Amino acid sequence: MAALRICTPTGPGEPKRSNLASSPVQLGPDFIGFSSSLLPVGVGYVGDHRRVGSAVVTCRGFFADNVRRKRRPRASLKNSSVCSLGGHGSRESTLCVSVPSETSRYREVPSILGQKIAQGIDGNPRASKEKEVKLWRRLPGVKKFGRHRASKHGLVKDRHGRKSVVKDDDANAVLSCITPESSIEECNSALIHLEKHSDEKALNFFDWMKANGKLKGNADAYHLALQAIAWKEDWNMAELLLHEMVADSECALDARAFNGLIYVCAKRKLDDWGTKWFRMMLDREVQPNVSTVGMLMGLYQKTGNLSEAEFTFAKMRNCKIKCVNAYSAMITLYARLGLFAKSEDAIVLMNNDGVVPNMENWLVRLNVYCQQGKTEEAELVMQSMVDEGFTLNVVAYNTLITGYGKSTNLQKAKKVFDSLGSAGLAPDETTYRSMVEGFGRADKYEEAISYYRRLKSAGFRPNASNFYTMINLLARHDDSKGAYEVLEDMRTAGCQCSSIVTVLVRAYGTAGRMHKVLPILKACLYKKILFDATSCSILVTAFVQKSLLEEALLILREKKWKDSAFEENLYHMLICSCKEAGSYNDAVRIYNQMPKSGTHPNLRICCTMIDVFSMMERFADAETIYHELKASSCVLDLIAYSVIVRMYIKAERLEDACSVLAEMEKQKEIVPDKYLFLDMLRTYQKCGLLEKLSDTYYWILKSQVECDEAMYNCIINCCGQAIPVDELSRIFDEMIQQGHLTNTVTLNVLLDIYGKAGLFTRAEKVFLMARKQGLVDIITYNTIIAAYAKSGNFRSMNYFIQRMQDAGFPVSLEAYNCMLDAYGKAGQLEEFAAVLQKMKRAKCKFDHYTYNIMLNIYGRRGWIEDVANVLAELQSRGVEPDLYSYNTLIKAYGIARMPEDAVKLMQEMRIKGISPDRVTYTNLIAALQRNENFLEAVKWSLWMKQTGVVGSGARA
Repeated sequence: MAALRICTPTGPGEPKRSNLASSPVQLGPDFIGFSSSLLPVGVGYVGDHRRVGSAVVTCRGFFADNVRRKRRPRASLKNSSVCSLGGHGSRESTLCVSVPSETSRYREVPSILGQKIAQGIDGNPRASKEKEVKLWRRLPGVKKFGRHRASKHGLVKDRHGRKSVVKDDDANAVLSCITPESSIEECNSALIHLEKHSDEKALNFFDWMKANGKLKGNADAYHLALQAIAWKEDWNMAELLLHEMVADSECALDARAFNGLIYVCAKRKLDDWGTKWFRMMLDREVQPNVSTVGMLMGLYQKTGNLSEAEFTFAKMRNCKIKCVNAYSAMITLYARLGLFAKSEDAIVLMNNDGVVPNMENWLVRLNVYCQQGKTEEAELVMQSMVDEGFTLNVVAYNTLITGYGKSTNLQKAKKVFDSLGSAGLAPDETTYRSMVEGFGRADKYEEAISYYRRLKSAGFRPNASNFYTMINLLARHDDSKGAYEVLEDMRTAGCQCSSIVTVLVRAYGTAGRMHKVLPILKACLYKKILFDATSCSILVTAFVQKSLLEEALLILREKKWKDSAFEENLYHMLICSCKEAGSYNDAVRIYNQMPKSGTHPNLRICCTMIDVFSMMERFADAETIYHELKASSCVLDLIAYSVIVRMYIKAERLEDACSVLAEMEKQKEIVPDKYLFLDMLRTYQKCGLLEKLSDTYYWILKSQVECDEAMYNCIINCCGQAIPVDELSRIFDEMIQQGHLTNTVTLNVLLDIYGKAGLFTRAEKVFLMARKQGLVDIITYNTIIAAYAKSGNFRSMNYFIQRMQDAGFPVSLEAYNCMLDAYGKAGQLEEFAAVLQKMKRAKCKFDHYTYNIMLNIYGRRGWIEDVANVLAELQSRGVEPDLYSYNTLIKAYGIARMPEDAVKLMQEMRIKGISPDRVTYTNLIAALQRNENFLEAVKWSLWMKQTGVVGSGARA
């Protein structure tokens, strides 16, 4: 019966694991998570990374507790006994187990030592007896199998699956000894040799074995093939091979078949695939072992996959598997995420499950309590470690120091630090770093800088956290000399200039001493900063944000780097920062210092400055920049047009805004956004451009701009008079269906439009909606009263006047005017007079509109005396007739056959500077014609044409 001996591949391996009590480790002060390359791993976690769970296994070495491992000749277990593997050896110790024959698959291992090794690797639980558990401690010769240097000859894989060429091993020589008559053991031995050298050759030979019937019941060959496929990450092929292993070769699936796949996933941090293989194991009712759980939990700890870690952990406990590393991984994962309560629950579960902690697990427990500042619990953990026979190492002391630092119990931290010497340990860099962090967190300036300097004098280098802590401490205590020292240390440590500047400005900015930054930098790093664009931008931006404009402008003048694109972006960012802070004058100063190009100005900067000058109401300066843009080669885009239009709107130059919009519309590729559409609607409405409003509305529909509440309200408010009533109703219904809220102005506009269109049913629905939403105001009542008054519906008019009073609103002058006009035009003079009496009793102050209504009604009747009385009253109140008044009077004199007085009114208008409109001329010509003064009427008609009066005129 041949013995299959699998040597661990050589190549760049894991860092040497040394005694933590005597060698420093590279762990930060927070100590969250433990590297397997630095901390001891107990027996039973995993064997060789290439031979996990197989019948023939390589072991990386065994140890107990925290005993330093010494170099020993490599040993193997051949036929259940430990033996040497030769002088040259590989760098890993090797466990060789005899391959069972076809007739006897399993054989009892007589040696207790062999039993322990086998159990530790294949995942079987250790014996419960204390003597057996501490077997390794009693065997001085088996403290650790030594690692030797890799052979200089021999083709092998490293731990990442990469091949290296070796000269003295010839795969062809191996294959030459294999014939179709060779035994399964001989074929497996050749497959092992080939798999060490080349995955491709191993898989080709595996196919040869399949073709020659060597795979029937040969699970070991399938395990090797699965490992080779795993390193190639051909997962589909691996799945097919698992199916073939059961269906064609009648091999039973066990954990070993999946462990090789999971191991590769764990090494390469492929948690998705690792999870898939584990779920497949469970679906096929394959029992996982300690190696399976340990590798998966290590993988999830690396990738931070908490959900899958919790699932695997729960399955482990259900299967009664006791993997100490799984508990450690679970505790560490929770601690990293700040879920310390769950970390403590995992510790309780571990105790209840009877799992014996190893050194790594004790340190993980210690870390959980120290991270929370629970020093009493941490001290109990330390005591338990000592009681269990573990030797406290420097990592344990460092962790406890961190815990005292977090709880600001610095006296105890100092006491632990001083006790290292008596424990036979020397402080390492983590120890000093933890002391610096603890005293820095407590704002103990003298102690922190003392330990910081002791750290350097001991030959260690501060880490980034130490630098950050010290700079913040120095900033708070205003120690510029200390800052020079730390900055120089950061530079010596290789920190980038930009990182140094970032830490410095944050610390001094928080301490309110930003003005000290430039003197500090001038003493050490200033020249280097001037040549670094990133550092300059960080520094200048910080100065501008702290309103230290002089320092910022100085650096911008003295900088030595040349990058026009970066420089423009920096200036733009600074100007925007000043704009957002409301420091418009600072923005102007930065803009004035910026180098400018007359032919290629920066469009973004120019737009920002137009906006800044508009906010400052310096519209002339803003317009100057606009003209410079037009004269340059810049092509204005959507943002530029939006800013320029808004500038003219703020300057109340709506015609110029319309002109800019007309230029924009010529560029067919520009489609306005929501905000520009809103500006367009408001501008056109103020200018009374109904046609443009209609065009803009349909442009909005065509461009499919998403309409929000503001857009719907603006469309209704601005376009109500420009689009058909049915379309307006459709927009309003769509707005309500989408759940948008209307405002009072929108509802009043709808009331006015529906009222003028005679759609009183819709108008009343809108009014009821306004009442329900509490949006009714006095304008709402005035609008609906005016609508009914104009239509001659006096009953509804009076009804809403009463509702207006019931709602607590006094009858407004506008409502009285509507009533006067309605009754007067309807010839109901008694009601007309009654309304006038009500107005006088209510002491309403008549306005121009009131007097014009009276003049119009009396004039239509030809009551010149009443017209004269109204004029007299109008003048007695110091109010001069307006254009509408004159138009009404001219019409009244025409009706009263007083054309000469009508002509005199025209002359009076010229004297007072009131320009006649088309209605004025029309009324005058009608008055002359009515009194048969046709020649005079023709003269005025020709004069009207010569003056070019084409306006629609005022109401008559």
